[in-house]
Amino acid sequence: MPKGGKKSGHKGRARMYTSPEEIDAQMKAEKERKQQEQEEADGGDGAAQTDLAEDKLPGSGSEDSDDESSERKRAGVEGLIEIENPNRVSQKSKKVTQIELEEPKQLSRREREEIEKQKAKERYMKMHLAGKTDQAKADLARLAIIRKQREEAARKKEEEKKAKEAAAAAARGIDSLSLK
Repeated sequence: MPKGGKKSGHKGRARMYTSPEEIDAQMKAEKERKQQEQEEADGGDGAAQTDLAEDKLPGSGSEDSDDESSERKRAGVEGLIEIENPNRVSQKSKKVTQIELEEPKQLSRREREEIEKQKAKERYMKMHLAGKTDQAKADLARLAIIRKQREEAARKKEEEKKAKEAAAAAARGIDSLSLK
């Protein structure tokens, strides 16, 4: 038995999932809290804006999502101290209108090499079909030799066939003479 008895790790614990109703309740509470903060910051003008915000469906306006992403939640003393980190890159989501499709895509080294390999293979196949490569020349020479051999074999076969027919005709001629 291992030292310390039988202990189970944290991996076997039951997982807790948040239900969609709880998520909706949390989002509503967060919106209400933000509205209260805006009312305190704006003063009397916030009442008209909150009426408009309540009329909008959640997630329908792109302005709401932009404001929420720009004002991220700050933990601890981070809200009190302004920090400028030159190495930190903020992730900003691009809109479809901002994406430039005309800009040429930079290919990776592997992609570039793959494309070059395919183009080289196509060039080789064109030259091969035209008979300009060494392998194509060797193939054509081999085919010419095979054609000659087949022609000679066909010629010999034809000669043998003619010889057999002549022999058969001569034999029939003799047989016909002997029958008379």
